[in-house]
Amino acid sequence: MRLLANENFPIKSVLYLRNKGFDISSIGTDNPSIQDHAVMTIAIREQRTILTFDRDYRELIFKYNYKPERGVIYLRLDEYEADEPGKIIEDLINRNEFNFDNALTVLDKNGIRQRGY
Repeated sequence: MRLLANENFPIKSVLYLRNKGFDISSIGTDNPSIQDHAVMTIAIREQRTILTFDRDYRELIFKYNYKPERGVIYLRLDEYEADEPGKIIEDLINRNEFNFDNALTVLDKNGIRQRGY
């Protein structure tokens, strides 16, 4: 699974996932300050699943028709340690319970839900 960490995804979590063997690129280090639609374009071109804390991705998918084939994982966490999102993503992927393709996956304190597109 190829991942693309949005600029708001903590770099410590990016490094954690890399150290665990995940193929992950980081907008914050590779393309800082680009707009969300450009992140979507990269994800589509490189076949990567987007990891983000930005709720605007829902609108890009369902209103503006950006459809990254590998999906978007949106984390809605209020407080967390810098490496915690990486650990959550590692656990989520390793469970093999979810198919992220063509879906917006939302993680929050109430659980995990998906909406296909």
